[in-house]
Amino acid sequence: MKIMSGWSLIRIATILVYLFLFAPVAVVILLAFNANQFGGFPIEGFSLRWFDALWNNDAIVRAFKTSLLLGLLTSAVSTTLGTLAALAMVRYDFPGKRTISTLLVAPILIPEVVLAVALLLFLQFLSMPKSFGLLLMGHVVFTLPFVVLVVQARLVSIRRDVEEAAMSLGATPIQTFFEITLPLMLPAVMAGMLFSFTISFDDITGTLFWKPGGVETVPTQIFAMLRNSISPEINALGAVMVIFTIALPLVAASVSRVLSMRKIRASNRTNNRANNSSEQTA
Repeated sequence: MKIMSGWSLIRIATILVYLFLFAPVAVVILLAFNANQFGGFPIEGFSLRWFDALWNNDAIVRAFKTSLLLGLLTSAVSTTLGTLAALAMVRYDFPGKRTISTLLVAPILIPEVVLAVALLLFLQFLSMPKSFGLLLMGHVVFTLPFVVLVVQARLVSIRRDVEEAAMSLGATPIQTFFEITLPLMLPAVMAGMLFSFTISFDDITGTLFWKPGGVETVPTQIFAMLRNSISPEINALGAVMVIFTIALPLVAASVSRVLSMRKIRASNRTNNRANNSSEQTA
């Protein structure tokens, strides 16, 4: 009897772990198309009725618009602040640099529920009521470290002499940033933006503490619907969120790949023209 090798056991264990993790997601998507009004097994037939009911549910549509707006604002603010902070951490030396770097990354190390309660108590101490601005600020605090870490990792690999060469040819620091540094670190910036948007869109723990009354995001709307009963609309909404969060990184990766290919082709054309000019001159 042939004994399986260690790598075969590792592959089987890996497959089982992935099945255990993703099987519930597959079940939710499968039940979203179930014609059964109770949203469970057995499956009685294929139907899109729950997606239609989802589209006509004003509360869910309103929650989706709120989550979309909140995610876009969070990604914009976190990406801007995180990119500037990463530039300062990598390119400059100043007093308290290590302390500030630790504080920027600290929200990742602190449990989200502790961070949510701490920020809520702090703002209550300042007599600030709950608002959409508070919710946005909380999401920025939580997503900012991800942008800083991703952009920092990219900036470390960008050679400083490339920027110095541009400035030695007459470019100002601002021109150097937009013409040299930003294009080189653009994939990391886009990745950080995607991270912050996805985390903000899916967040529920901090949102439950920070959101004002009457404002619901998609995760909190699902949580509120689950208090009453497990409606088939929840399965449809879960399927939409899963597809949305999977499709977004794929689209971003495709766009990044297309932009990279265009830059490579443009660089190759420039090099070919320079070579042809030098050959003609010779």
